Amino acid sequence: MSNPLHTQLCEKLGIEYPVVAFTHCKDVAVAVINAGGFAVLGEAMHTPDHIAGDIKWIRDRVGGKPFGIDLVLPSAAPEEKTVDELMAMIPAEQREFERSIMEKHNVPAPKEAPDLYTWGGLDQKRALNQLEVVFDERVPVFASGLGSPAFILDRAHQLGMQVWGLVGKPRQVKRQIEAGTDVIIAQGYDAAGHTGQIGTFSIVPQVVDIARGTGTAVIAAGGVTTGSHLAAALALGADGVWTGSLWLASRESDLNQPLKERLIEAETEDAVFSDCISGYTMRTTRSPWHDEWARPDAPPVLKPPLQMMLSSDYIQGSLDYQRKDLMTEAAGQGIHYIKSMKPATTILNDLVEEAYDVFDRFSDEDDD
Repeated sequence: MSNPLHTQLCEKLGIEYPVVAFTHCKDVAVAVINAGGFAVLGEAMHTPDHIAGDIKWIRDRVGGKPFGIDLVLPSAAPEEKTVDELMAMIPAEQREFERSIMEKHNVPAPKEAPDLYTWGGLDQKRALNQLEVVFDERVPVFASGLGSPAFILDRAHQLGMQVWGLVGKPRQVKRQIEAGTDVIIAQGYDAAGHTGQIGTFSIVPQVVDIARGTGTAVIAAGGVTTGSHLAAALALGADGVWTGSLWLASRESDLNQPLKERLIEAETEDAVFSDCISGYTMRTTRSPWHDEWARPDAPPVLKPPLQMMLSSDYIQGSLDYQRKDLMTEAAGQGIHYIKSMKPATTILNDLVEEAYDVFDRFSDEDDD
């Protein structure tokens, strides 16, 4: 019997397992890469110099193995404005509501300015400066969950880079394939962060059908946290899986201890879908901030990036003072399966072994 985990994605990347770890922690990325998987490092919150340093740090530790970088594309960011100009655009009603939340829940002010102030989603100039680093370094894979990658494809391909695009609707797929996108990430409603309205089990086979015969690999995303999920994604026709929540509480993760504990304690229903964090609909763990914005008398949520600027002090204050009762983090509906802090290598190995067990079980039934 052929290896059910050796897919087109493994061939494209030269990896052992069709498992992509999306993470904001470079230690997690290196651990997964060296264990036979693939990693995409989220760098949208960092300065160009920081991004360049992280790329070098990873390269020094993975022995030539490929990896990816995820950024917000300029098409998803507003035109250039200073932080002060953006802050001045926040209406008094929403500003006063934020103050009332901070006072009601005794949220401490951040010790330092939030990383938000270097976020590529603040304006197009920041996003373009970040993107130039990825081109200069010829990172093997560029991925983006916000914005269309079509305008960068020619340049990326000339540099020998792959470009991955995320879709939340089947109608987006054909356009991305015709533009030359190398890999399509079919992300379902179960996913953490910014996601669409279609469930993973519904969107993945639709995207697979559209991509069939084009040579474009499809990765399933949304709620993938077990080997059974991996096996199911491959059975649906995907070439691999995109995982994020799976690594949040890993030993290597740089999230602070109380937040890891909060994630381990969380259940599926705690991963809520709301626009109150960033202005985009996204899935994060429930917190007092979510509950307050869900009130019928709450003011309207602001458009990006203003809502993310408004929520930044709440989020940073909860982290700086390790207030577990206030914390929130992007997490998918598979968070139920995160039950302990384990090394990333162990997490990957457990995922792979469980997937093999699933395939072996069906193989044994066929033999009977």
